[in-house]
Amino acid sequence: MSKFYLSAAAIAASLALPALPASAQTSEIVIGITVTTTGPAAALGIPERNSLEFVPKEIGGVPLKLITLDDGGDPTAATTNARRFVTESKADIIMGSSTTPPTVAVSTVANEAGIPHFGLAPFPITPERAKWSVAMPQPIPIMGKVLYEHMKANNVKTVGYIGYSDSYGDLWFNDFKAQGVPMGMTVATEERFARPDTSVAGQALKLVAANPDAILIGASGTAAALPQTALRERGYKGLIYQTHGAASMDFIRIAGKAAEGVIMASGPVMSPETQPDSALTKKPGLALNTAYEAKYGPNSRSQFAGHSYDAFEILKRVIPVALKSGKPGTPEFREGIRQALLSEKEMAASQGVYNFTEKDRYGLDDRSRIILTVKDGKYVPAK
Repeated sequence: MSKFYLSAAAIAASLALPALPASAQTSEIVIGITVTTTGPAAALGIPERNSLEFVPKEIGGVPLKLITLDDGGDPTAATTNARRFVTESKADIIMGSSTTPPTVAVSTVANEAGIPHFGLAPFPITPERAKWSVAMPQPIPIMGKVLYEHMKANNVKTVGYIGYSDSYGDLWFNDFKAQGVPMGMTVATEERFARPDTSVAGQALKLVAANPDAILIGASGTAAALPQTALRERGYKGLIYQTHGAASMDFIRIAGKAAEGVIMASGPVMSPETQPDSALTKKPGLALNTAYEAKYGPNSRSQFAGHSYDAFEILKRVIPVALKSGKPGTPEFREGIRQALLSEKEMAASQGVYNFTEKDRYGLDDRSRIILTVKDGKYVPAK
């Protein structure tokens, strides 16, 4: 197992973020990583943490110091972790978190402090969070479009929606209204549930009663299996669509037979073997999955492992450029990373090919998505 640098306890969140002195140079690059390894979203954070075992130990001849903390999916805990990275660890880079609400919190801290931030979950990057934050997962409009196109090709006219009662659920519902409705589909009914909920029986009954042609589930991790199972148990026979937030073997393990036939958007890391050799995502995807499955078992690959792994694929490109601007531990180095994220192009990783701009903080295109289904308990390309 790779060597992580962990402190014993979290400090209380500070109200202000002191500036870091330009003279605070170090001989290593400090990367603070807050992920969700406990709680309902652990199925996302654990693969993100595990994939850190397969990332470089040094880049550009400079050692990397990784400080990894759990936030339990709680925005307050994520804020505390991020402030700790700033004030105690003097981090050059911050990553996290695993779900949307704590990622927003981390981004806010990073942008206050002027530290490059790599989000590991889709999140709204507003103008006040755009300077220092980028997102590694695919943006919801790119992933949503492939699902809505599949719906249209299968003559879906009415769609029921059930999603989280938080910003991730909002992002997907709003995207369906923005893209799916203009393609000729209508919302039959909308239901929500909280991430910690253990039953969605009431919501499932309402969806089944509405009898839409298809149902879109805006959830992530193992919790995405909850409505999937409830709908099938209550006799829903139509198409069920899941987002890339559900793309892991844990979803199949929890949903069991109810997962059969699901249509799921995913990053290419879930099936690099089926990509043409010309695909820039194939080599990094195979490298990650080979290492990950050798350690954690066959078919343990995960959409989420790719997010943190890919952040380091990007860093392999931008850190050597940033080192020309300043040494680790200085504002010049952090600004160098920010600028290099904009100047470096066609940065290939397992989940896509990144081309960040000042306005596009996701930097991905259609090369970052595939569409899968579950057949006989395994993911296969959907038709």
